[in-house]
Amino acid sequence: MFDPSVELLSASTIAIRDCMGARPGERVLVITDEPLRAIGFALQRAARDLGHDVLLVDILPRKSNGEEPPPEVADLMKRADIVLCPTSKSLTHTDSRRAASLAGARVATLPGVTEAIMVRCMNANYEEIAARTYRLCALLEKTNVVRVTAPAGTDITMPITGREAHASSGLFREKGQSGNLPTGEAYLAPLEGQSNGVVVVDGSMAGVGMVSQPLRIVVEQGYATQISGGPEAQTLIALLDPHGKDARTVAEFGIGTNDKAILTGVILEDEKVMGTIHIAFGDNKSMGGNVRVASHLDGLITRPTVWFDGTKVMEDGRLLVG
Repeated sequence: MFDPSVELLSASTIAIRDCMGARPGERVLVITDEPLRAIGFALQRAARDLGHDVLLVDILPRKSNGEEPPPEVADLMKRADIVLCPTSKSLTHTDSRRAASLAGARVATLPGVTEAIMVRCMNANYEEIAARTYRLCALLEKTNVVRVTAPAGTDITMPITGREAHASSGLFREKGQSGNLPTGEAYLAPLEGQSNGVVVVDGSMAGVGMVSQPLRIVVEQGYATQISGGPEAQTLIALLDPHGKDARTVAEFGIGTNDKAILTGVILEDEKVMGTIHIAFGDNKSMGGNVRVASHLDGLITRPTVWFDGTKVMEDGRLLVG
């Protein structure tokens, strides 16, 4: 049994009490695996100390982000009021998570989270993050085309007409709400088959970590068709290839809104850094798209300039709205 530090236990308490809005009598499920077991035990301890019935389930690490948990675990997720998933691979973009949300469970996924990230980012002001995130979502839903450029070479246009924007605000207090913890991002799924340009990942890449030299990804008609760069380029190709063409779908455009988050190489935190954007490839079902594949990999772009239908909303990493 792990004995969590005072700081980790406090961060875990904030997650359950404040972010998830746990109410008396609610049942909490914690799903973890060996690499993140210490975080799982801290969340279990915090839930128990708050007076909740809590069940901790330890699963084998998944092979990829988006791979389903065992069916027995998927069933448990639908029966809980609150589900917390500190796992080494993300359960966010799984049918199991979607089914749990549909059943009314409030779900927080914490893929790859560390104690340092928990302590640093769970102490952010989530009321301010939520307000900032919802403002950006409102603007996104009035937008037809997003364009992003950046000094490292990114220049891509992503049509988004009619797509619902999602606020990962850190406040998941109503039935069916879900998102990452720690969090802070406004995101949506660009229209399939319509994004074109170049994405240059110069921060970090899910499954890869910090890049030693930028990853250059050519996007044609909604798919990543060419990937080049340093040694990490081959790592990314190896992650994508087993899942076929769908894994190369431009799946997500997101804007970080957490002012406490910093670049660490862990995409869970990196994609929340205020002043950055991220573009993901693979599954987009969780955000209203049509592609279901057991892979979802985010790439972080620093110092972006972003236009919503020709209106500049971010310049060189500085938000001009929200």
